[in-house]
Amino acid sequence: MSAIHPESSPLAGQTVKLREGVQGPFGGDASGAEYRIDDWADRVFDKSWGVMEGNPACLVYAIRAAVAGLPTDDEVFYGKVGAFGQLIHVTEVITEVTA
Repeated sequence: MSAIHPESSPLAGQTVKLREGVQGPFGGDASGAEYRIDDWADRVFDKSWGVMEGNPACLVYAIRAAVAGLPTDDEVFYGKVGAFGQLIHVTEVITEVTA
C-alpha cells in the first residue's frame, strides 16, 4: 500500500493552532494549543490511518472521529502537541489569521 497524498502538505513542518473544542492526545481540551505538523498521516505511515493496526494515535483519532463527528477521510495530519503524536483532521487547525 502507498500514501494517498502524492505530495507533502504545504503545512508540513509548520506549527499551527488547534481550533476551539479539539481534544488533546489524552482527551483534555487542546483548544488553541500549538500543533507541529509532520505531514499528512498517510505519508508518515505510508498508508491510510484507517487501516493501521495497533497504532495508538490512529486508535485515538478513530474514537475522537466517532464521538465528535469528524470526517473519516484521509485529510488528516500527523503531528505533535508537545511531545505526543496525534492525528488531527485538516478542519481542526487554524490556517489563517482572522482580524
